[in-house]
Amino acid sequence: MKQNKQWQSPFGFLTIATIVMAVTFSAWNALLNNFAVEAAQFNGANMGMLQSLREIPGLLAFTAVFILLVLKEQTFALISLCLLSVGVALTGLFPSVYGLYATTILMSIGFHYFETLNQSLSLQWFSKDEAPQKLGQLMSIKSMASLATFALIWLGVTFFSSAYQGLYLFFGGVGLLLTLFMMGAFPHFPEKNLQHKKLIVRKEYSLYYILLFFSGARRQIFMVFAGFLMVEKFGFDVAQITMLYMFNHLINIFAAPVIGKMIGRIGEQKALTIEYTGLVLVFVGYALVESSEFAAVLYVVDHLFFAMAIALKTYFQKIARPEDIAATAGVSFTINHIAAVSIPASFGVVWLYDSSLVFYFGAGLAACSLIMSQFIGGHLARHKAQVEHTA
Repeated sequence: MKQNKQWQSPFGFLTIATIVMAVTFSAWNALLNNFAVEAAQFNGANMGMLQSLREIPGLLAFTAVFILLVLKEQTFALISLCLLSVGVALTGLFPSVYGLYATTILMSIGFHYFETLNQSLSLQWFSKDEAPQKLGQLMSIKSMASLATFALIWLGVTFFSSAYQGLYLFFGGVGLLLTLFMMGAFPHFPEKNLQHKKLIVRKEYSLYYILLFFSGARRQIFMVFAGFLMVEKFGFDVAQITMLYMFNHLINIFAAPVIGKMIGRIGEQKALTIEYTGLVLVFVGYALVESSEFAAVLYVVDHLFFAMAIALKTYFQKIARPEDIAATAGVSFTINHIAAVSIPASFGVVWLYDSSLVFYFGAGLAACSLIMSQFIGGHLARHKAQVEHTA
């Protein structure tokens, strides 16, 4: 029997998969606002509609559990990465409103299915003790891959006047080649616990579902409108946006592992309290900001808080039945994207009237999350007592 090399491990698989996702999506996202405005003649309403279309596959992520009736999770993850890579590679070839809509949907199908499977495989393959640190390490790796991508984009547009078409083809092609390598290089890793192949919605996960809903709505405001604010209100070009992304990920390379360890030490409730309190202040700052420098600072701080979201995953891992993880991952992504489908398009219209209202709503969502997160400690204590009683 052939012995696997040390890197041919579950963590090695997730590392390369994370790099593929980071390279392709980072390239797509870094170029998007400028490509949409300059090549496809987008306005705020068009951008909101595009982002709503992008989130429809996330809303349908629950269908992953049905596909798992015929595909293994690991195989499905690789197919999803292929779709993501091809969608990104094709983006620059269709510089029109409907062309960008179409390539975005293709890219998004791969992205959201992979993210669903990535969460499921991570929580299955890592123990509860090691999960916060391992997830922090993967987030650091993601930031390193994103940083390298942004650096190449910055060099391309600054010194070589690279066209959008060539940049999208290059990064999508890199993602596809790495995915094909993974298909041949990694063995299939067996499931530690046989997973349900049906939809799982349990009352005991209600608090987790509520926090996911608010998180999805809030995240969309950041993903869609914070970057658009930089381009439309403050006139950031591709090089400036890319430098901002690079700085974000440079910080995350060092911060994410530290945050992962901190979550393991202080617990999920305290970590999420810090995150949500900070986000309330950040979103109010977006609503009031008139300085491009201060807006950039808010963007960096906002991005840093994303690393704290590890706590929501590890909270679920602690309360979940082991056989529920794969099925619940799909349901979780669907809940996370319920608001994501409607918010970008509707708030794109609000943006045309008053952009500050969009960010005040984001602050309200963060405040709701802050209130609900205060029940986590009690829920974990009750769950632990129930498990001990059953044992």
